[in-house]
Amino acid sequence: MAQNTTLWERILLAVSNAKYPILSMAVVYLVSVSTGILMAHSQNDFALKYRDRLVAKAQKSDRAAIAYRNGNLFKAATIDFGENLVIGAIPGTLTGLTIIPPYGFAAFRGWVGGIVSVDKQHKTRLTNAKHSLYYFITLLFQLIPYSLAGGIGIKLGLSYFKKYPEYQDDRRYLGYPTGALKDVGLTYILIIPLFFIASLWEFLSPWN
Repeated sequence: MAQNTTLWERILLAVSNAKYPILSMAVVYLVSVSTGILMAHSQNDFALKYRDRLVAKAQKSDRAAIAYRNGNLFKAATIDFGENLVIGAIPGTLTGLTIIPPYGFAAFRGWVGGIVSVDKQHKTRLTNAKHSLYYFITLLFQLIPYSLAGGIGIKLGLSYFKKYPEYQDDRRYLGYPTGALKDVGLTYILIIPLFFIASLWEFLSPWN
């Protein structure tokens, strides 16, 4: 790699190296979100009951939801950011080493994102243009970094078994090419601010 390569260029190269796993994760999210929306809007009993239990539990125990209800919007956003990163993204990257499980977690997370497209009366939240935009922008802001986190983990996992041209000259650490490990770190330089922006939007947006 050229010595004058900028950090941004290195980040983009890292993402490009894992583009297929990242895109595959994005497709799983797209399909699962669509499935959740379809099930909720068709008044599927299982989806609606799960939605109600999930929201009721979050209102009682989710620290971000409690902070938001108490009017501490920025605190709610920072808690949500930390939970998405530490509880969601990092484990998603680590499970990527096993290749298959991240797709199951992504399918479930996307499905949950879809079933909350209805309110507590099980009426759609998508008839109002402002509410629809808020809902879909929030999903987009969340699922882009989740796709990056899962995809870069899967690429790292695959690099243990497969020799990729972009890592062919790299030494290996615990069986993984050092270049692939560096790509994970570089991708997280992008993932972290994207999650922070997503949480700020979710809790501080005037459309909320």
